[in-house]
Amino acid sequence: MKVLLCRPRGFCAGVERAIETVERALLKFGRPVYVRHEIVHNKIVVKDLEQKGAVFVDDLAGVPAGSHVIFSAHGVAPEVFSQADRYQLHAIDATCPLVTKVHVEARRFAARGMTILLIGHADHVEVEGVVGEAPDRTLVVATPEQAEQVQVPDPRLVAVLTQTTLSVDEAMRVMNVLRRRFPALHTPRKEDICYATTNRQMAVKSLRGKVDLWLVIGDPMSSNSNRLRELGADSGVPAHLVLGSDQLRPEWFAGVGTVGITSGASTPEGSVAAVVQRLRELGATHVEEVAGIPETIEFSLPMPVR
Repeated sequence: MKVLLCRPRGFCAGVERAIETVERALLKFGRPVYVRHEIVHNKIVVKDLEQKGAVFVDDLAGVPAGSHVIFSAHGVAPEVFSQADRYQLHAIDATCPLVTKVHVEARRFAARGMTILLIGHADHVEVEGVVGEAPDRTLVVATPEQAEQVQVPDPRLVAVLTQTTLSVDEAMRVMNVLRRRFPALHTPRKEDICYATTNRQMAVKSLRGKVDLWLVIGDPMSSNSNRLRELGADSGVPAHLVLGSDQLRPEWFAGVGTVGITSGASTPEGSVAAVVQRLRELGATHVEEVAGIPETIEFSLPMPVR
C-alpha cells in the first residue's frame, strides 16, 4: 500500500496565530486565561491548551471580572466585545485577519444601506460573528436552491460575502445564481474564501484518479476539514474524516493500493504523523509527499501579547 501526503496541509497562518496568542497570554498573564469558544476547531489542540492553563467557555458571564479572555480565530460579533466590557474583562482578539476582513466588508456594505447575502452555514461560529455586524441586513444563503429563493428589499442594493472555509466549487455555484438573479450585485474587493482553504482543496483535486481512498485528518466540527472530505468523496472513492489514528479501521484498506492523506487547517502535524505510522503498521510500504502550493503568509500577533 502506498501513501500520498498532500501539501499544503495542516495549520494555516490564522490558526498558528490563534494558538500562539493563547500560549503567549498564559506566559505573560499566568493561569488561567479564558478562551471564548474553541480557539480553533480541533479537540487535540484544545486539550493541549487546557493542560497549559487555558479555560474554554461559551458564555462570558461566568468569567471572573478582571480576567483575560481571548476571542477565537473564527471571530465574534460586536456585541461580544460589549459583553466583555460590561463584565470588566481584558479582551484579546485572536480572530484570523482574513475573517476580520469579512467583518470589515460587512460593516462597509451595511453603511451603504445594502442587504448582505452571506454564503455560508448559519450554525457556524464564523458566520454568527459576521451576521452580528449587521443582523438586520444580513441573510445567510447556504445552497444554490436557497440562492434561487432568497428575497431582498431592493435588488439594486445587494452585496455578497462568503464564509472563509467553504468548498470553492459549491460557493461558486451559489455565487453564479446570485449574479444571475441580482445583476447589480456588489462583491468584495478580494476573494473571501481564504488562501489556505483554496490551496488544500486544490491539492486534493490534483490527486483525483490517483488514490483509491482518502483520509482527511481533522475535527468533525471543522468546516474546512469537512469540505476536504466531501471533495475526496466527489472523486468517487471512499473518504473518511478522522481526528486521529485511533479512528482508523483496518477493513477500510482491504484491496486499497494508494491512500491519499490531507488535513484540515486546524490539525496539528503530529496527528498526521500518527496516522501515517498506523498505516505502516497496516501494511503501507511507501510514503510520498506530493508538492503543492508553497505557503509563506504570516500574521502578526495581537498587540496585548506581542
